[in-house]
Amino acid sequence: MATAMVIGTQWGDEGKGKIVDYLAQKADVVVRSQGGNNAGHTVVVDDQAFALRLLPSGILFSDKTCIIGSGVVVNPAVLLEEIAGMTSKGVQISKLEISTRAHVIMPYHIRIDEEDEKLKGDAKIGTTKNGIGPCYADKVNRVGIRVGDLMNKDVFAEKLRMNIELKNRLFEKYYGCEGFDYDTVLKEYLGYADQIRQYVKDTDYSANVYVAEGKKVLFEGAQATMLDLDHGTYPFVTSSNPTAGGACTGSGVGPRRMENIVGVVKAYTTRVGAGPFPAEQINEIGDMLRNTGHEFGTVTGRPRRCGWLDTAVVKYAAMLNSLDYLAITRLDILDNLDTIKICTGYKFKGELLKEYPASLEVLENVEPVYEEMPGWKTPISKCKSYDELPEAARHYVERISQLVGVPLGIVSVGPNRNQTIVLKKIF
Repeated sequence: MATAMVIGTQWGDEGKGKIVDYLAQKADVVVRSQGGNNAGHTVVVDDQAFALRLLPSGILFSDKTCIIGSGVVVNPAVLLEEIAGMTSKGVQISKLEISTRAHVIMPYHIRIDEEDEKLKGDAKIGTTKNGIGPCYADKVNRVGIRVGDLMNKDVFAEKLRMNIELKNRLFEKYYGCEGFDYDTVLKEYLGYADQIRQYVKDTDYSANVYVAEGKKVLFEGAQATMLDLDHGTYPFVTSSNPTAGGACTGSGVGPRRMENIVGVVKAYTTRVGAGPFPAEQINEIGDMLRNTGHEFGTVTGRPRRCGWLDTAVVKYAAMLNSLDYLAITRLDILDNLDTIKICTGYKFKGELLKEYPASLEVLENVEPVYEEMPGWKTPISKCKSYDELPEAARHYVERISQLVGVPLGIVSVGPNRNQTIVLKKIF
């Protein structure tokens, strides 16, 4: 048995796609287990950028089986657009599998997402308005439509009719906006069904068969730990579980089969949208990190909030995910800094907190505790081995490992696949 998992340890955008793409070189199967097209991964190969939203990052390898698991919510229009975009760039999509159990994002989910954000005003969550949350809500309410339903015209037609009636009443009475025409949506989605049918499979079984056969299976997380519905900075979170436990649930593969859990850590911290962010730098440092790191959302283009690395966050993520190794990314963005700060913990009312606070009221009023380290003031993007890194850069990543209590596995010094220094062989 050979499995590995890639999990984000912060608020997303850590560079998980690059790490998955690198590890996928040795994998046989790549599994995406949760989230929807609100998750953007950018993978750079030979200086060509590929923006992925639903497709697993292993899709760039034609010989890898790529699974969209049961925990993912699928917008078929977006998926087909993404497949067409990949195909136009010469990427083969022959070994894609889409779970029959994955839920389908419908037009009314997107409309609800948009209208809800309008109603919340200043209290809005800051969703991507792609219908992710409302689709997961229907899943929990047991009125959702799954990919398997979409494959059966009669089943889909009946479920859609019921949902359109209910949702149109909601639009008319509550939101005060126009609803949807049943026949139009039915025709549109049956068209999508015909186009994706070739990929649909019961992936709960196929994923477990691949593991049992001894294939190298890589599990890819979308979003990140601090956006986890149960363990993140609720309510400023996503609608799924982007943690190691969520990967088990969303793929149908049990926890005893999960090995080599890699936590991806951006060398500084960013987050998109509203919510507490103790280490945020609303100053020239934050501006420098944003501009140098091109910190704008893959899906939305929104500027990301930026700050120093917060190891209180990463240590919490290490505990929740039982991390085996850290993959430090975007280290090169810090090349020009004279000094670098690391947030090592928080004080609240003068007392050092021993645990990561669940209360947003506490988290919004903590005082970050910083440790300062010297910068390396030299480009590192051409370093091919760990020993080639400047001493100050090595001290920085080693200090992160020490504070978090998890050994280093990978250090990334640039966006390209070949700008990856491996300290621990994962596969």
